Amino acid sequence: MSAVTPDTSGAGTIATGADAVRTPPTRRLATGLVFAGLSAAAFSLSGVFASGLLDTGWSPGAMVLARVVLAAVVVLPLGIVSLRGDWRPVRRNLGLIAVYGAVSVAGCQFAYFSAVQYMAIGPALLIEYTAPAAVVLWFWLRHGQRPTRATVMGTLLAAVGLVLVLNLVSGDPGATAVDPAGVAWALVAMLGVSTYFVINANPDTGLPPLALAAGGLTTASLALGLLGATGIMPLTYSTASPVYAGTEVPWWLPVLGLGIVTAGFAYVAGIAAGRLLGPRLSSFVGLFEVVAAIGFAWLLLGELPRPVQLVGGVLILAGVVAVQAGEKRSGAAPAREP
Repeated sequence: MSAVTPDTSGAGTIATGADAVRTPPTRRLATGLVFAGLSAAAFSLSGVFASGLLDTGWSPGAMVLARVVLAAVVVLPLGIVSLRGDWRPVRRNLGLIAVYGAVSVAGCQFAYFSAVQYMAIGPALLIEYTAPAAVVLWFWLRHGQRPTRATVMGTLLAAVGLVLVLNLVSGDPGATAVDPAGVAWALVAMLGVSTYFVINANPDTGLPPLALAAGGLTTASLALGLLGATGIMPLTYSTASPVYAGTEVPWWLPVLGLGIVTAGFAYVAGIAAGRLLGPRLSSFVGLFEVVAAIGFAWLLLGELPRPVQLVGGVLILAGVVAVQAGEKRSGAAPAREP
């Protein structure tokens, strides 16, 4: 996988089909941050939607399969249209698409749900969301892009903020209990998230964001379907009405939300953010998924966040700002979109 090439021209490009529109760096940054924030917020809703379905008898595997298949059905036609009849980028990147779908989508989700069978959700998320640090380390070791002091400081601030947001300092032994098998699965999930950010920001594929998302979701649907058909991933579902904010809703409503909002839209927006921001900054902005999840749980499930979690959110924000400052100093600007 090639490194992200610095944009030394002083302007970036945002692809709109076969043409490209030149945009100033500030506009590119703002647009990328909007896409990254929307993607993180959309991903964060998955836990809220899943919580109601789990209470009615859905298995995690069934929710993930329904989520990914529905997203593939929605995004695939858009991905085909975005190619404008030119299938050469798809043929050139069949291996990359397979890796993206199997590792970054299906493998990541399967590994995370496997992890939480052995350990608490908080520690599992903490391990999974060390992905930004892994991305920084990858570009340092593989491509020689040494992180600046600001990037290192931002990484540390974000790590401390993540610990506080996940409320891992409450003193509850059960909240921090770990198991070697759970740690192993969480590390696999972390590798999946890291791969997601690196592939998203790769400008050399020639694949429009919609086409990459469509290919990845379709591949993931096949992989998860195989896991379900062989019994490795249990599939159970229910048509009982889940409850959100004290109100019963039809079972298909959160399922649609999982597929269209938390998968289809989230992956497309995440890929667009990666093309504009680069893998390192987009991965740190992705930490807002955890913060947004706390907020949505408060609004829809009545789970009031603690003051320490709010402090953690502020530290994550400070970490993102520091990483952005470090990216500017190092010259590792987002790559130009073909």
